Amino acid sequence: MRMLTNFGRGVGALAVALAVCGAARAESAPIQLSLKDHLFTPAEITAPANQPVTIEISNQDATPAEFESKQLRVEKVVAGNSKITVQVRPLPPGRYRFYDDYHEKTTEGFLIVR
Repeated sequence: MRMLTNFGRGVGALAVALAVCGAARAESAPIQLSLKDHLFTPAEITAPANQPVTIEISNQDATPAEFESKQLRVEKVVAGNSKITVQVRPLPPGRYRFYDDYHEKTTEGFLIVR
């Protein structure tokens, strides 16, 4: 009986360790994206396939912008001189366009998922 108790503790500890490792892996550092003079920098960002992604957008202009992407299913206003965080669902490999809806012709970028 004592041997089974020790075995149970070992399995429990292993399960906790795997859960912690999985949570740490899923919570990678946010991708930094800035917006200045109606341009995204960098214009292309990359992320791993099939994992959730966090993007931090810093609007360095005095005017608001609207970070939008139909492909990413995101639409969020970024006030002038402020930051927002956007959560993106796990995606298959591909190239996903995003843009400032207020200046769509000049302000676009791409999320490259590999």
